[in-house]
Amino acid sequence: MSTTPTLSEHLLLFRNNAWYHDLTPGEIEDAMTRFTAWFEKLSREGKVKSSAPLAAAGKTITSQHMVTDGPFAESKEAIAGFFVVRAGSIDEAVEIAKGSPGLEYGQTVEVRPFAVDAFENEKARVKAGQGDSGC
Repeated sequence: MSTTPTLSEHLLLFRNNAWYHDLTPGEIEDAMTRFTAWFEKLSREGKVKSSAPLAAAGKTITSQHMVTDGPFAESKEAIAGFFVVRAGSIDEAVEIAKGSPGLEYGQTVEVRPFAVDAFENEKARVKAGQGDSGC
């Protein structure tokens, strides 16, 4: 009997929304065509659960309820968008991310698996004596 691998969800965060600044109009068009083709291929394969571009700027809120502008649109650390992908492992999700045409233009892709519980909550429970330290 054959078993189907269990797919888990991983977040791909695309950083650097200023990747196009040093490109010609033709190079930008080529890059966008390649990125669209890559995304459509992953979608046809059932790998993409959801995705969205993000606005270049937003707000950050601190514990004192201070609201500041940011991230700044020109920052290479600004998150340009995300995919939620289905993959059998983080290694498979990394292989998916390696296919991003944006990497050739200075974008980075952060790959993070979804967790059952937030890391900091798990650690807080252990410190409070409410959980197992199996990390």
